[in-house]
Amino acid sequence: MGVFDKLGQAFGVSSSKGINIEEYMNAAEMEDVDVLHEPADMYVKPVSIVSEDDVKLVEEELQKKNIILANIEELAKRPTTRNNVITALKNYVASINGDIAQIDENRILVTPQKVKIIKRKKAEQ
Repeated sequence: MGVFDKLGQAFGVSSSKGINIEEYMNAAEMEDVDVLHEPADMYVKPVSIVSEDDVKLVEEELQKKNIILANIEELAKRPTTRNNVITALKNYVASINGDIAQIDENRILVTPQKVKIIKRKKAEQ
C-alpha cells in the first residue's frame, strides 16, 4: 500500500475510488494548510486595502498576531479615504501596542502587539 493509498484511507477515500491529489490540495479546506512546514506562531500576510471596510480585516489579522504588508495603491485615487484608513490603523495599532510604518508610496507594514519596527536607517560608516 502506497503513501497516497494510506492518505486516501485517512480521509475516507478507498483506493478503488482513488484520490486526485491536485483536486484535494486545491480544495477550499486546504487553503490555509502548509504541508511542507509546521505551523508558525505568526505569519506575514499581504493585504490589499481598497476601502475603509478593509481596516476590520487588518485588525482581525493583528489579533491573530500576524504581520500585515498592506498595499494601499488603490487608495491613492481617494486621498480622504486613504487618510481615514491610515488614521484608523494608527489608532488601532497604538491601542494594542503594535506598530505601523510606511515602506514606500503604496505599501505600509503593520505589526501586532509587542512587535516594533525600526524606522531610522543605520548610520553609514
